[in-house]
Amino acid sequence: MVLQRRQITDATATARALDYSLKRWGALTRFLDDGQLPIDNNWAENQIRPIAIGRKNWLFAGSLRAGQRATAVMSLIQSARLNGHDPYAYLKDVLQRLPTHKNHQIAQLLPHRWQPLHS
Repeated sequence: MVLQRRQITDATATARALDYSLKRWGALTRFLDDGQLPIDNNWAENQIRPIAIGRKNWLFAGSLRAGQRATAVMSLIQSARLNGHDPYAYLKDVLQRLPTHKNHQIAQLLPHRWQPLHS
């Protein structure tokens, strides 16, 4: 890449792409040193795609506070998914428990610690 870069004019898109890659060469090749690291970040990209697609729609949440609330709910839903829970079942159960749940035990309702009640 270094030899190729020397042959290309500075102001071109190819030169910028090569410069970008060369400056980040250590990070781009990190997966070679650790076999547990993925070669790409496709999984992470796919996880955030729904949020990125809806971003323009969410500009009209109504107010800053409404946007903050929407963010909290979306975070809970995605966290529930990542922890293997059905988001609807998780939210339904948590919202039913909240009125009688003890304040000092609220952490039990977070997605990574939540256990559904068996009826």
